[in-house]
Amino acid sequence: MATDIIMPQMGESIVEGTITKWLKKPGDKVQRDEPLFEISTDKVDAEIPAPASGVLQDIKVSEGATVQVNTVVGTIAGDGEAAAPAKSAQTAATAAAEKKSAAPAKPAPAAETSKPSPKEDEEDEARSSPLVRKMAREHNIDLTQVEGSGLGGRITKQDILDFLEKGEQKSAATPSRTASAPAPAPRPPAVEIPGDVVPLTRMRKIIAERMIESRRTSAHVHCMFEVDITRIVNLRNKLKNSFEQRHGVRLTFMPFFVRSAIIALRQYPIINASLFDNNIHYHSNVNVGIAVALDWGLIVPVLKNAEELNFLGLQRSITDIGARARGKKLKPEEVEGSTFTITNPGQFGAVFGLPIINQPNSAILGIGGIMKVPLVITDSEGVDSIAIRSVVHLTLGYDHRLIDGAVADQFMAFLKKTMENWSEEVG
Repeated sequence: MATDIIMPQMGESIVEGTITKWLKKPGDKVQRDEPLFEISTDKVDAEIPAPASGVLQDIKVSEGATVQVNTVVGTIAGDGEAAAPAKSAQTAATAAAEKKSAAPAKPAPAAETSKPSPKEDEEDEARSSPLVRKMAREHNIDLTQVEGSGLGGRITKQDILDFLEKGEQKSAATPSRTASAPAPAPRPPAVEIPGDVVPLTRMRKIIAERMIESRRTSAHVHCMFEVDITRIVNLRNKLKNSFEQRHGVRLTFMPFFVRSAIIALRQYPIINASLFDNNIHYHSNVNVGIAVALDWGLIVPVLKNAEELNFLGLQRSITDIGARARGKKLKPEEVEGSTFTITNPGQFGAVFGLPIINQPNSAILGIGGIMKVPLVITDSEGVDSIAIRSVVHLTLGYDHRLIDGAVADQFMAFLKKTMENWSEEVG
């Protein structure tokens, strides 16, 4: 019997979703729980797994269409009964897409110089999707060397991208091997052709609406502080290799900023507050939203009760939500409830930015790029000297309805002092 594929409800407040991409076409074999199609909602973009194994019989809702939750968007038939109806159930749009996708597949036989054994084929089929296997072939990746993060150990697209990233890092660390194993090419950006008119994606529309709403809601003011984080840079350089070996996660700069912000927010709770109905709500917990740049937009997953996490817990959580954001694995509740937001334009080279407040927060911290600069240093005896120091520019965007400039500056001064005199154990 055929199994209906339905539009899932990705949270209590979500009533509809947009199908942004089908990862299979009618007639393709599918395994239960492998990614089948991608959706976009008011909260998150997500990959939706197949509800059953079999063959994708038909697609009832085409890419770009928005439908109510629980709508049947396609069907999966059992292996024995799917071949005939797969063609007859196709829509014209799906047939055109199938024809287009079939064209570049013709050269495949020329590349088949060493065909894997049937057993290896079956194992790869069970642990991965056609897209994943295609990526593996393009980058000469042995799938047996890739650890799957999906249900039942299935290998996802993000697992392949993570594997490639690790390969790039490894090749950079061991240049003697680059001649025989060139680093994989970076993912190309989306093709933008001058003169084209392209409709906004659902995520882009939501971002646009929320940015305008925030500008209309909050009285935005910004202040910027220069912070000497040489102590933190030296500490990270000293510990990053042993930290990753012990804990299995890379040591980044972000937990230093997040931990310092949490300490400062506890001293100045108004920065962690929200304004509702002419009342100031002082939040009992610090829920830190961390902006993650995606190829297709921006999303802000939230570290709930971040003040309860130690340094290692922060690093693990930051790494986890970043990877799942890029892999479309976040749940709607994981992008809700922030009380303070941190964004990091410095990772792309910006000296500083003037970020827009993430409603209903009252403040947002922007992290600029870390640069080495000559700085005047005054010792304990008052003697000045010039030294090369690692400096970052931190910008606080705050809502002047709640937060006065003096309080914002005091908060930033406290944050600056915390970072410049870092003493917390990293682990």
